[in-house]
Amino acid sequence: MPVEMGMWRIDGDTPKRLSAATLPSEATLETYLEQDPSLLGERLLVIGRQVRTPHGKIVDLLAMDVEGNLHVLELKRDKTPRDVVAQVLDYGSWVSALDRDAVIDLANEHLDVPFESAFEDVFGTSAPDELNAALQLTIVATDLDASSERIVTYLRTFGVPVNAVFFSYLEDDDRRYLARSWLAREDESEAGAPTNTTTRRGKRAEWNGRDWFVSFGAYSGGRVWEDGRKYGFVSAGGGAWYSRTLRDLPKGARVNVCIPQQGYVAIGETTARAQRFDEVTVQVDDHAVRLAAVPLTGTYEHGEDGTPETDEIAEWVVPVRWLTALPAERAYWEKGMFANQNSACKLRQEFTLGRLAQHFKLDEVDDS
Repeated sequence: MPVEMGMWRIDGDTPKRLSAATLPSEATLETYLEQDPSLLGERLLVIGRQVRTPHGKIVDLLAMDVEGNLHVLELKRDKTPRDVVAQVLDYGSWVSALDRDAVIDLANEHLDVPFESAFEDVFGTSAPDELNAALQLTIVATDLDASSERIVTYLRTFGVPVNAVFFSYLEDDDRRYLARSWLAREDESEAGAPTNTTTRRGKRAEWNGRDWFVSFGAYSGGRVWEDGRKYGFVSAGGGAWYSRTLRDLPKGARVNVCIPQQGYVAIGETTARAQRFDEVTVQVDDHAVRLAAVPLTGTYEHGEDGTPETDEIAEWVVPVRWLTALPAERAYWEKGMFANQNSACKLRQEFTLGRLAQHFKLDEVDDS
């Protein structure tokens, strides 16, 4: 039977049904979903609105979940049941064929910031190695007729990842409400029908126990990459938030060094744990020397002149034996590579590790 939603306000012991109202337009609902896709009950990154396909069609909303799976959201508008179902299946056939690079290109075309940054802003983690491993097709409607419900239910019996969500717009004096109801629960399927509960989890590689991402935050008047390259170190400081992750680096870790907004410049192996800049020693011509005593281009002090620095504000330095290190102007970057706002974190993204190994000829470096 068609989906119907009611809502009542309880005044004392008497329930009062709220009046059903009409949205100004279904474009308004589309705007609500673009601004807050969690209205669907799941945190999503909206990749684009009114996304044009190569076939001249337009997807109302294209989104992605934390596992890297794409969601096609198509508003029913005034289309017939046959038309709206055919349309969402048509879009699904195109979206399901998009590979990682195509997804990233599409996202960067519509987002205001690079895809990797947008993903991390929404989910607080880097994107999975595999994108678009599974697909979800959703028909969004303010009213759902019996024919649409019957078609969607029938398709689900064959494992087609399609569902319908019904939004009711209600008014209560000067208050307005939006209520949501799904046609079928996500874990609901007909007996014997395949489900996608396992395939919806995107691939996230296990950490290899060795590789770390390190951000070398070079900036004018302060930290300079050529110092790190010449004397063998990475560093971070100026506040506990900046140095805390760098201080987690163990001795013997392989660090993949990236300059923000430029790219990867070096791969090396840490030779000691992090120490304060005013205490650390580095190797110069096979001799251990205090880093603070060598001629440096950059500045690595953050406190006021003459004021002792606390551990929280001090620059922390990790000595590194470089396997390969390039000048900043030769930094390497490809779209989709891993980046992170932390000074250091485990690097598990296979896409980035593979590209770095190939670009820096890591096998040749390890063998030499």
